[in-house]
Amino acid sequence: MVSEYEQDCPCGDGEVPDQEGGCVMPEVTFMAFIMSLNTSALFHLGEIADPQTGEKIIDFSLARHAIDTLVLLQEKTKGNLDSDESEMLKNLLYDVKMRFVQVAKDSKKDTKSS
Repeated sequence: MVSEYEQDCPCGDGEVPDQEGGCVMPEVTFMAFIMSLNTSALFHLGEIADPQTGEKIIDFSLARHAIDTLVLLQEKTKGNLDSDESEMLKNLLYDVKMRFVQVAKDSKKDTKSS
């Protein structure tokens, strides 16, 4: 499903309008970076459909890799993040790990019932 913003946005893939109306890539921030990794993990857990095909695919190894990257960032940046960044990373990790476990459980149930 395409959001209203995406329908009205004149920019291409991943770009956003700047103040002058030109299309630019969004600002690179730590929060945007970890959100990108989180989105990757959710995509590989089948939580987000492929925007081109609408298909949801589960790839546990790629999901695990994205989660492990977030864990690595949490460990390597400990003490260097502001409170908002630290809290966001902690909450994203908790959420995506719980989703991983649930998708794995559901996958095992589907395999047994087949």
